[in-house]
Amino acid sequence: MGRSKADGGAGVRERILAAAGALFAEQGYDATSVQQVVDRAGVTKGGLYHYFGAKEDLLVELYRAVFGQRLAALEKILAQGRDPEWTLRAIIDDIVVGTAAMMTESAAVSRELAHMDSDRTQRLQADWRRYQEAVRGLIRDAQAAGVFAAVASPELVSWSIFGVTTTLHTWYRPDGPQSADQIARELADLVLTGLTARP
Repeated sequence: MGRSKADGGAGVRERILAAAGALFAEQGYDATSVQQVVDRAGVTKGGLYHYFGAKEDLLVELYRAVFGQRLAALEKILAQGRDPEWTLRAIIDDIVVGTAAMMTESAAVSRELAHMDSDRTQRLQADWRRYQEAVRGLIRDAQAAGVFAAVASPELVSWSIFGVTTTLHTWYRPDGPQSADQIARELADLVLTGLTARP
């Protein structure tokens, strides 16, 4: 049996991912059925399985969509070799603004990935740990060089950043009193003020 017209249209894969992300964010991965995803996306199950072999593939692809961009941006920022203050500010700006731009997908990933325990999701979590360690390495090196004050461990400093960004989907609103750019700037100001080396 051939696919329906809805299944054959442009952007089908993106529609399926968008539907899955919204449902995972609203009601959780376990509570979401494949049928609910295809109903919301306006495709058939055959259309979904043409692009994704299983429901877990949807979560994995959402993770890649969200985190792949952040990891690529981190590598690009670090490759510029700028001073630690500029670099940390750029990282904070990217992760706040990037997360805000993909709020539904970020909510689905943050909520669900920690509960997944397959080999594939463990590899994705390893990428997240690599991201964290890169940020901590930046802070650690700057503290060792006396550029940043050693007022707190790199781990604690990094979690002061990640604690905000990984929960952004729970409190940030695009129509709220502050834009993502403003939040990023204030968070960077707060972190860097604490890290300013003092004579």
